[in-house]
Amino acid sequence: MPSAQHKNVPGRHRKPHSLPLTWRTTGGVIVGAAVLGTAAVTAQASVLPFGSAPAAATAAGVAVNGKTDGSTSKSTSKGASEDRSGRRSKAASEKGGKDAPEAAAPKKTAPKKTGESRPTASEVIEIAKSQVGVQEDGGGETKFQKWYMGTSRAKETVARDGGSVGGYSDAQWCDMFVSWVGEQVGFSDQIGSDAWTVAHARWFQEHDRWGTEPRPGAIVFFAWSGSKAIDDIQHVGMVVEKVDDGTIEAVEGNTGNAVKIKKRSTDDIVGYGYPDYKS
Repeated sequence: MPSAQHKNVPGRHRKPHSLPLTWRTTGGVIVGAAVLGTAAVTAQASVLPFGSAPAAATAAGVAVNGKTDGSTSKSTSKGASEDRSGRRSKAASEKGGKDAPEAAAPKKTAPKKTGESRPTASEVIEIAKSQVGVQEDGGGETKFQKWYMGTSRAKETVARDGGSVGGYSDAQWCDMFVSWVGEQVGFSDQIGSDAWTVAHARWFQEHDRWGTEPRPGAIVFFAWSGSKAIDDIQHVGMVVEKVDDGTIEAVEGNTGNAVKIKKRSTDDIVGYGYPDYKS
């Protein structure tokens, strides 16, 4: 079982599990050479369908194939990421095997809504943009990681991927940022909640909410190699707008160790996940 989430592993915040497993995404059944236990079955059974009423403001959103999160690195060269690398993660072995204490609930910033409880894309984008400038502290930690560690979803992804909840404290956090935004509007069943970009993208694909057309509020997945394969995804953000046929603007966490708005080439985009926003 992997011991930690590592900032120095591009496109991951947790190493792939060493035991091959075949997952079924309906019914919560696990078939394979090894079974991770009842916690993994619980995680697999927690998939929430698109189109259902928005979930309560928790992160217990999804469970699909995969491991954990991807991100960017400081290098600006093609194929590199924009995040700091080489930082040692706080693994369970460094914390005596204990999970980190539950983080305080984040302050709610969702706008008041009337009529349907679903938010509009513009409302969700504004919440994401309100976090621009939030950055890591000296230990590589942010409020988004602390929030994720305090959710039931973190326990589910640990059961799926291995490691410990405490290992999320300084791990790649681009997907935790997107998940945090969804929680603020009680929309985790549509935006999803995960810490690994590949698993998050598969979730959209399996729910027929995946495509290649940029839309405001869509969840955008990147691969700096230019690959269009979901398994190669390294980073995630939220579309603010389509600039032109070859460029979008996105709000992203874990970019230069902060939340930023970036213009991105569509050459680096694998695809988009589409939450069912209110029109």
